[in-house]
Amino acid sequence: MIPSSTHLVLIPSFNTGERVYATVRDARRFWNPVWVVVDGSDDGTPEGLDRMAAADPGLRVWVRPANMGKGAAVLFGLDQAKRAGFTHVLTMDSDGQHPPDKIPEFMLASQSNRDAMILGCPRFDESAPSIRVRGRRISNWWANLETLHAGIDDSLCGFRVYPIEPLGAVMHAQRWMRRFDFDPEAVVRLSWRGVPAINIGVPVTYPSREEGGVSHFNYLRDNVLLTFMHVRLMTEFVLRFPLLVRNKFRAPDGPPKP
Repeated sequence: MIPSSTHLVLIPSFNTGERVYATVRDARRFWNPVWVVVDGSDDGTPEGLDRMAAADPGLRVWVRPANMGKGAAVLFGLDQAKRAGFTHVLTMDSDGQHPPDKIPEFMLASQSNRDAMILGCPRFDESAPSIRVRGRRISNWWANLETLHAGIDDSLCGFRVYPIEPLGAVMHAQRWMRRFDFDPEAVVRLSWRGVPAINIGVPVTYPSREEGGVSHFNYLRDNVLLTFMHVRLMTEFVLRFPLLVRNKFRAPDGPPKP
């Protein structure tokens, strides 16, 4: 497969065990290059991924010494990708939830719409915990309120293509978006910057423990984090409201959005 010089697959990983190897192998079947940012894993996978990368020129592995959170791992990857000349990254989870065979479709959509973010809209099977499905409905409602219904079908799915430049600017401009709050805050803030959303359906599964599934979602800690995030975003939304309304209803050939 000829490597892309603009788009890469970026996989943040933390203690997902054997599942990460299958995820990376499957991603490599469908795209070149694939980068993995190991976020302080101590389960032996950094060494295993390094061995995979040594035998595969299309795979690059970055190992960070301490766990700093998914958003921090993505930001590290964004900065490295930008320095290497890439313009877009497709993020996907390392635990086997996301479908690697959808990578080419998402990349093609991004290559045809370079200013847009390509968002996965999950199609859950019976493995999805009902509490997680109900919880994301609440987050989606808030995200659409905060963006004046900018077309975000799902605020939490981590299978997405982002343009590097605006996402990096958003993340470097403030201290948040470093942990589980990364995915929903990214789409809200990019929407505020005028980055359009294109939604594509993706099947999402939750592998069982017997299948090697690993979840680091903590219902109390991460729901508190998401609640605090939406309080922050709503406060800023109120301050931005006149500008957001002006941008939403401006003429198509009007001045660019700030």
